[in-house]
Amino acid sequence: MGHEFELPQEAQVNATPEEVWAAISTGPGIDSWFMGRSEVAGGVVRTAFGAYDLPPSTVTSAEPLERFAHTSDTGDDGRFVAYEFMIEGRDRSSTVVRMVTSGFLPGDDWHDEFEAMSRGLEGYFATLIEYLGHFAGRIATPITEFGPPITDWPHAWETLYTALGGHPSPGDHVRFGGVEGIVFFVNSQVIGIRADDAIYRFIQGFGGSMIAAHLLFKDGDDQGPRWLTWLTDLYA
Repeated sequence: MGHEFELPQEAQVNATPEEVWAAISTGPGIDSWFMGRSEVAGGVVRTAFGAYDLPPSTVTSAEPLERFAHTSDTGDDGRFVAYEFMIEGRDRSSTVVRMVTSGFLPGDDWHDEFEAMSRGLEGYFATLIEYLGHFAGRIATPITEFGPPITDWPHAWETLYTALGGHPSPGDHVRFGGVEGIVFFVNSQVIGIRADDAIYRFIQGFGGSMIAAHLLFKDGDDQGPRWLTWLTDLYA
């Protein structure tokens, strides 16, 4: 049966159109808010999320400071995902950014994948807005670590919330893993926390693991092993 979808998201940010354009259309910019590591070259966007390579996405529109769009090839089963970003400059260095994700998920069991995709995209867009509001122009080093397999997600989230000091809400100050920050986003499958030089995110992985998908804006040692150990100890 399958499911055709379109997920629009929009926000006004205190950033210039140039800063928004760099964030949505360049590899280092995309690295600073989306998933894993991305490269934009030769008219193709390539993204690696940990050990997983997403299907290449062909750039279909690149109108500087106005519109950037790209789409994956359509599979034999009809599957594809397309991203479109639109930019509108406003007064006093503010900008409206609109992100529309559309595509098709095949099969009769598309519901769980669509739920995970929808909640994840909400978190990624919230990260884009947080990045533009607090780190625009800076480049992040992405950290992607998959924790142990999870079989009971409600319990897994309760365990994480306990480590954060209780059920979090946007604006709450939290401490965990030797860092402290402010919660900027929470939904049923994602939590985002902003620190002085980093954005920390925990994501319910569709493959069955809690994922640490952090963005570090300060040079230093590779923190991947540290967060893998933290997740492993948390869910031991």
